[in-house]
Amino acid sequence: MTVIFSKKCELGLQAVLYLSTLTAGDRVSATQVAEKLKVPKEFVSKVMQILTESGIVASKKGKNGGFALGRKASEIKLIDIVIVLDGPEVFNSCVLGFPGCSVATPCPMHEEWGKIRNTAFNMLSTETLESLKIKSINKIESLKSQSSFL
Repeated sequence: MTVIFSKKCELGLQAVLYLSTLTAGDRVSATQVAEKLKVPKEFVSKVMQILTESGIVASKKGKNGGFALGRKASEIKLIDIVIVLDGPEVFNSCVLGFPGCSVATPCPMHEEWGKIRNTAFNMLSTETLESLKIKSINKIESLKSQSSFL
C-alpha cells in the first residue's frame, strides 16, 4: 500500500517502466505485462487502455500487435503517468482525508505532508523513463523469483 497513489496508478507506473525496458520496436501483450509484473491480466488491460488513450502507451492490434511506449522514454516523465491515472488532485488533497484542508484550516499533518508532497511532485516531474531504465530492468528481473497473482 502506498500513501499517495491508487493501485491503478501503481500498476500503470510499473507497466510503463516495464515497457521502457523493451528494445525499440518490440511490443508486448497485456498477458506478457501481467506475467512480468506478477499482477492480474484484467487489471493490466484496463490500465493500458487508459494509458493508450493518453498517448503514453501505443497499442497495435493483430498478429504483431501489443503495447509499446507511445513516445520516446526520454520524453515521458513519471508525473505524466500519475496525472493520467490519478489526476493532479493527488498532490492537492489532504493526506488524512479531511475536507477543506488548507493553509487557513490545516489538518494535523498539513505542514509536514506538504513538504513530502512537494518533494514527491518535484521528483516525479524530473525523472523520465529513460533515466530510470537500468533500475527498472533490475527491479523487473528481481520479480522472477516472486510468486505470481495469475
